[in-house]
Amino acid sequence: MSLGLRIFLPFAGGYLLSYLLRNFNAVVAPELTRELGLSAADLGLLTSAYLLAFAAFQLPLGVLMDRYGPRRVQTVLLLVTAAGCALFALGTGIAQLTVARAAIGLGVSGCLMSSFTTFSRAFPTERLPSLNAAVMVAGGVGALAATTPLAWVMPMTGWRPLMLALSALSAAAAFAVFRSPEKATAATGETIGQQLRAVAGIMRSRVFWRYAPQAATAAGGFMAMQGLWAIPWLMVVDGQSREAAAFHLLLLTGAMTASLLALALFIVPLRRRGVSPGAVLAVAMGTGVAAMLAIVLGLAPSHFLWCLVGGAFACSNLAYSQLAGRFPQALAGRANTALNLAAFAGAFAIQWGYGAALDALATRGWSPVEAHRAAFGALVALQAAGYGWFLLGGRKAG
Repeated sequence: MSLGLRIFLPFAGGYLLSYLLRNFNAVVAPELTRELGLSAADLGLLTSAYLLAFAAFQLPLGVLMDRYGPRRVQTVLLLVTAAGCALFALGTGIAQLTVARAAIGLGVSGCLMSSFTTFSRAFPTERLPSLNAAVMVAGGVGALAATTPLAWVMPMTGWRPLMLALSALSAAAAFAVFRSPEKATAATGETIGQQLRAVAGIMRSRVFWRYAPQAATAAGGFMAMQGLWAIPWLMVVDGQSREAAAFHLLLLTGAMTASLLALALFIVPLRRRGVSPGAVLAVAMGTGVAAMLAIVLGLAPSHFLWCLVGGAFACSNLAYSQLAGRFPQALAGRANTALNLAAFAGAFAIQWGYGAALDALATRGWSPVEAHRAAFGALVALQAAGYGWFLLGGRKAG
């Protein structure tokens, strides 16, 4: 096996597990709701605990990776993932399951950023957009597994044995990452305080704020829907069965994975032909927001629109290489994790807020269909605002 594959495959496997675990609750939500008696807000909070822990660890993650290296940090975090999955499988109440879900989110919080940081240190800059997209394809495979395949297997096994199996796979992934090659880099020589001040400098930079609002609303909103609320929307608003809704999610995720694969194959040739990754990002994000609006308004067949959403928002990962390229290599990990913080903080707020909105509107006498349309419409408005800032106000900042 080539050195490149020995570096790439362990990190890709970790990100595959990360995405599978992120979307796990979307399919098992009916069982969790029935077993624990959860409201929509409770379900949103339980599921988004993953996102909250994930987001909260992004800044220390970047500091730790730049100081100790992504391989060692990622190994420890995947062991935390294994422990969180085991705790979730054995949980008997909402408090224990919420803590376990948060532990899982903390454990997988480094899967993507450790990949990006490792690649930025081990490969030439011109290969990064392609490699970043390729590892996202692995995540897409994990997301695909958390749709129709999970819905098919779960009635035969139950969700607890599945979580125990994921615990074992997470431990195996930790071992694989630990054994992977790592390019030696010079120690930063900075104290933790100095590194945190460097992070603060990144977050104060104008170029960071070109990308952050869009990451929070567009990428974060997509994660919130894919990870939980897409299936309830399809079941309530479109009147579909869970199996049919899971198939929609399969199509969305398939389109997302196909788009990521296309990026991995064609982003470098497109750049050589004068089409920049930034231009691809701008067109794709606008397409995604338009498709979300069309879903709310029912302007086209739902299969087509959800596929369009998945394919378009898959391109949001291009923002990471665009942002990292504007900072010195030593700050690449912290720049990427700062942007990931924005995306996952937005995903947490949207995923929990969507459920809270459903409950609040229900108490005011709104029907479930009306409540879902209002919550989804508010999300689209946020995404449009973030996209507008990226194109207009953010352009001045860039």
